[in-house]
Amino acid sequence: MWHFIAVRALQAVLTILLVTVVVFVITRISGDPAKLLIPPEVPAEEVPKYREAWGLNDPLPMQYLKFVTNAATGDFGNSYRYDVPVADLVWKRLQSTAKLAVAAVVLTAAVAIPLGVAAAVYRGTALDALVRVLALAGQAIPSFWLGLILVLVFAIQLHWLPATGNQNWKSLVLPAITLSSFSMAAVARLTRSSMLDVLDSEYIKLVRAKGMPERTVIFKHALRNAAIPIITVLGLQLGGLIGGSVLVETIFSWPGIGQLSVDAVFAADYAVIQAIVLVGSISFVVINLLIDLMYAVVDPRIRY
Repeated sequence: MWHFIAVRALQAVLTILLVTVVVFVITRISGDPAKLLIPPEVPAEEVPKYREAWGLNDPLPMQYLKFVTNAATGDFGNSYRYDVPVADLVWKRLQSTAKLAVAAVVLTAAVAIPLGVAAAVYRGTALDALVRVLALAGQAIPSFWLGLILVLVFAIQLHWLPATGNQNWKSLVLPAITLSSFSMAAVARLTRSSMLDVLDSEYIKLVRAKGMPERTVIFKHALRNAAIPIITVLGLQLGGLIGGSVLVETIFSWPGIGQLSVDAVFAADYAVIQAIVLVGSISFVVINLLIDLMYAVVDPRIRY
């Protein structure tokens, strides 16, 4: 088990280093931030001072080495646009995005898994048909359109929930529903198909033949054996939501890392872009490692 964790951790470190190289190269070939950030009225003789302060005059290998060395200690430099430490800027926005992503995944698990289990248990009934239709609609409806409809109905017309901002738990409801709509549909369909495969297996028939209550058969034996693909999808959804919530954050004016990344790209703010990608990559890698560890908890055979 420890050997497995050590190998996965080494792979994670190598993956993150590869990501830093790719991002560093891409950001450098996308444009010169000095041309975008220095006002036109600044005299030409003053431009080298800005470039020297931002470290843009150093050779590219030196810039990369400095970035990786400082990042290892949590120092990502200063933002070219905001002139504040990147670590403080990204950390504040990351907390907002992480709160939104976790809320969306919890909502997905709380709604989609019971619906998927119910659809599999009552296969061929009206409930099964309803769950499949809702899952299909959830994957077909664009999240930005759903977000606008939710704002129109619950914020503008009914005045039940705020449309924008991050003041309290009410501000979290509409963005979380919008962000989790596609995930709920995907997890519900996956849970149904996984449960159907398990319910048709021989060991479930044996458990039922022993006279165990149906509730025990469904939730203790069937759902646990069908949980591995569900855990995988939920973990990947969490990692994807942390870095892919740009549209939802834009619609609801959510002060998260997605909106910050868009602003950084348009401003060619190298330091912020590199920090966001690095933090997102680390989050995704750590989540995948935790998923592997959860496999061993759900299925003891994986430990060996």
